[in-house]
Order: sequence, then structure tokens, then C-alpha cells
Amino acid sequence: MTDEAVFVRDGDGYIATELGLGPWYPGALHGGAPAALIAHTLAGSVPDPGLRLTRITYELVRPVLAGPLSVSIETVRPGRRVTLLDAFVRDGSGVEVMRARGLFVRPAAVAGGSDEPPPFPGPEDGVANDWVRSGPMFATHAMELRFVQGSFGAVGPATAWFRLRVPLIAAEPVLGIDRIAAAGDFGNGIGTELDWANHSFINPDLTLYVERDPVDEWVALQSQMRVVPGSAAIAHSVLWDRRGRIGQALQSLLVDRHERGPAAVVTSGEKP
Repeated sequence: MTDEAVFVRDGDGYIATELGLGPWYPGALHGGAPAALIAHTLAGSVPDPGLRLTRITYELVRPVLAGPLSVSIETVRPGRRVTLLDAFVRDGSGVEVMRARGLFVRPAAVAGGSDEPPPFPGPEDGVANDWVRSGPMFATHAMELRFVQGSFGAVGPATAWFRLRVPLIAAEPVLGIDRIAAAGDFGNGIGTELDWANHSFINPDLTLYVERDPVDEWVALQSQMRVVPGSAAIAHSVLWDRRGRIGQALQSLLVDRHERGPAAVVTSGEKP
């Protein structure tokens, strides 16, 4: 294991370390880890730096395993005001495991409103992460979480602040979009309407809408899940920084019942 970064560059590709591991499949990454890697790559690939990455839609095709990965970019639509780029993540055997489409738009030149600070406390007043795992994991070792409403162990809506403890890519600066994407896939985990012990609620997709970059290293998710019998389950999160709202995240959910919990133990949180 490396304690330096979630990913390490390896020639033209990357090595995904154990710091990116998730709760659902042994050896598979949490969705936030490759989502952040894709966001980082998309942001560095747009021909016109004046365009803003305002939407990313991810498809989690297969579990993304720790180990060698590559990311390739294809231009769908070039433009001076709107650009579309596709990203593809492949494993060491060349099998596609994740894909995404990034929408870049020229920022608004007029103002019709202003930021309002989040309607909840900052990370300094939050409760420490209540997810406990003996080995390395994205939610505990790569990310720091501070709950200001709810917890992993509680059922119902939740609000938590997130920040990366380590660089996303070793020896490279962390971008604002990296922080948003790393946090954005946690909505179904913190705002679940189902208990972890008897249910799984895995998201095969993720869509991020990004208004602007966060003002510092902290990103908050205000998350809730809707699970209605006979309907598709959805998790929705509003994203915030200390200054105001910065975006939204949507996840479709594959909900199932089982008799065993995920690869972790959830305990009650405690004040830092």
C-alpha cells in the first residue's frame, strides 16, 4: 500500500492504490476515486481553458479494481462556447471499466444573483466519520468526513463535509474539480433510507453539475435518497463550500436486500 496518493502515475497510465478502495466489492475502488481521476483528466484536456467543466455524467460499467488503469479522451464536439469530451477508463487488460462525458460551457458574463452561505455549520463543528475499517479505504484513509447532520450509521438525510487527506495523483496538485468529484459519489452512502446491514444500494451512474470550484479544500454534501416500491431509486445531493452552493449530484441506485453488510463496520460517531 502507498500512503502518498490515491493514484500514482505509471508511464502514460496510473496505478490505483488501496487508498481508493470502496465497501461493495473486494479489491474494487470507491466510485469517487476514478470519478475524480476522470474529472482531473477532462479538465486538463479541454482545448480552450476559458470553458468551464459544468457537467460530468459517469457510467460505472464494471467494478474498477485497484491496480493499473488508463484514461483516454475523445472529442465529441469542439466549440468556442460549448465543448463535449468523452473519457474512458480501462484496466490493465484493456477492458473498459468506466466512462464519462464532460460538458464544457463558457461561463456567464452577467450576474443575476449572489452566493448565500450554507444553512448548516462548517467542518470545524462537525462530528467525526463513524465508518470504521481495519484496512485502507477511500472513505476513511483518503477522505476526511465531518458530519453536521446524520451519519453513516443513521438512516435518513445527512449533511457532511469532505476533504482529501492525500493528493489524488502523487506529486501533482489537487484541482477544485477533483475535490468535487471525489466527494460527489458519497450521496447514497451518507443519506441512505435503508440500513447497511441488510441492504445494498449501489449506483451504476453519477451525474455532477458544477457551478464553480470550491473556495478551499472542503466540499459539503447535503444528501437524501428516495426509494419507492416499483420506482427507480435516486440519491440527490446539493454541493456546498463555505461561501455557498457549488453544484448538485444525482445517482441512480440498484437496491437489493441481503443478509450481510458491506466490507466495513459502522459505529456511532463521536465529537472530534
